[in-house]
Amino acid sequence: MANASYPTVPKGATGVLVLADGSVIFGRGFGATGAEVGELCFHTAMTGYQEIMTDPSFAGQIITFTFPHIGNVGTNLDDIEADTPWALGCVVREDVTAPSNFRNVEPFDQWLKEHGRIGLAGVDTRALTRRIRLAGAPNAVIAHDPSGNFDLKALHEQALRWPGLEGMDLAIEVTGEKRDWADGGWALGQGYHLKATKPDAPHVVAIDYGAKHNIFRNLVKAGAKVTVLPATASYEDVMGLQPDGVFLSNGPGDPAATGSYAVPVIAALLTENVPIFGICLGHQLLAIAAGASTLKMHQGHRGANHPVKRLEDGVVEITSMNHGFAVDTSTLPENVVETHTSLFDGSNCGIAFTDKNAFSVQYHPEASPGPQDSFYLFRRFVEGLK
Repeated sequence: MANASYPTVPKGATGVLVLADGSVIFGRGFGATGAEVGELCFHTAMTGYQEIMTDPSFAGQIITFTFPHIGNVGTNLDDIEADTPWALGCVVREDVTAPSNFRNVEPFDQWLKEHGRIGLAGVDTRALTRRIRLAGAPNAVIAHDPSGNFDLKALHEQALRWPGLEGMDLAIEVTGEKRDWADGGWALGQGYHLKATKPDAPHVVAIDYGAKHNIFRNLVKAGAKVTVLPATASYEDVMGLQPDGVFLSNGPGDPAATGSYAVPVIAALLTENVPIFGICLGHQLLAIAAGASTLKMHQGHRGANHPVKRLEDGVVEITSMNHGFAVDTSTLPENVVETHTSLFDGSNCGIAFTDKNAFSVQYHPEASPGPQDSFYLFRRFVEGLK
């Protein structure tokens, strides 16, 4: 339990961040009231805070935004990657201002409040980011009380008790139901208007471990008919739909934990030589199914400006990333090769089988937010099914 002295709550403080090491950071709370415990990370994207907050891969995490102006364009019904924000809360530098954008539907503060998510403003996010980079992503509690009444000892003990993401299966909590996906590319004034209408479109069965909607949209945009299944789908569930290919989605938590039920299904699909494409958690699960292992990263990669080298030709792709685990390249079997690496730290960012039509990447080619350098991967997968 906590055994430390705690500071007095300063006048005007309505929010607080309490780290597992006992550090206390005060600020101005916004959004929902209450307290949430999770892993504290940082995200370097300059745009797309609504997409980031709704990315299911952020389940169990509190996001520190390095860009100081968050919330200034409000929120809308299009810029979401799931039906609800999965991030537990966010930490920002500047107070959220009144929205200034013609697409705005409601202010960011109100949107967070409606979805039960906590915000903390007035924090030196640059210093906090440096701390996470040096010491790793800590467990923390974010709390908001308009009266400034905080039991810091209890919050610290809550942070200490939380077990952390390692060994935690969160995909089971964020996965969706079986559904046919129709939305495609987005256009101003038209919304998600591109549909897969061709009767001979390849059929992709996508296993949802906590997928971002834009992944499914890009599969449709690339020319596929998409059926989504939950993370717990069996081999029989998948093959009963007679897929031309199978997609393995992104998602939160420890891939080794999710792999307890996901890997046997993927391994069976590999045995039957079903074409497979995986992203993020799906990439890690595919690697485990091949016989490799994963490891917890010191701070993870979360941002929209990560350079990745494509090893086949040396091309550098600027990518969007969101992951705290990585494939251990040294454990890859002989029939699996590394295809992409991070130019930040050399960690694995892609694999491909030499004897099967199966490949995956650690980053997010659908971006949202982020660059579109890697959309070709969707086309490569779908066109390879025709």
